[in-house]
Amino acid sequence: MLSEPTVDYAGIPLPEVEVFSHVLLSAETTEKVLNALDPIERIRQINMTGESVPRELNSGPAKGLPNNHSERKVIKVGGREVELRFQVGAFYIELDVENEEMMNAIVEKIRTACEATLPRGFDLTVGRYSKYRKTLSDYK
Repeated sequence: MLSEPTVDYAGIPLPEVEVFSHVLLSAETTEKVLNALDPIERIRQINMTGESVPRELNSGPAKGLPNNHSERKVIKVGGREVELRFQVGAFYIELDVENEEMMNAIVEKIRTACEATLPRGFDLTVGRYSKYRKTLSDYK
C-alpha cells in the first residue's frame, strides 16, 4: 500500500500510527517491516525517519568522498525498489479509516506485523504526527 497520496484529502486530519523502534533498524529489518505492512488495507502512506546515511560524506577530512556505509542499500518493498538514505528509527503510518472501530482493527494488524518483524521492541501510539494543512511557515 505504498502509493502516492491523493491531493483531495488536504485539510482532513486522518489518524496516524507511530511505530517507534527501540533501536535503529538495519536495511533488512526495514524491508521486512515494510513488506509486512504492505498487504494491510487502509494504510494511506508510510513515512519513515531516522539517522541520515548520505551518499557522500558531509564533513571531516574525507568530505565529498563516497560514504560506504553498510546500511545504505536498495530494498524491495511490494515489488518496487526503494533506496534507503537513512537508518530507520520510526514509522508514521497514515490510515484512511471511517470510524474508530475500523481504526482499532487496523492498528491491531499493524501491531501484529511489528511484533513479528521488530524483535528488539517498539512503542506504538495513535495520533496525528504530520501536518495535514498549510501553516504560517509555508508562506515564507
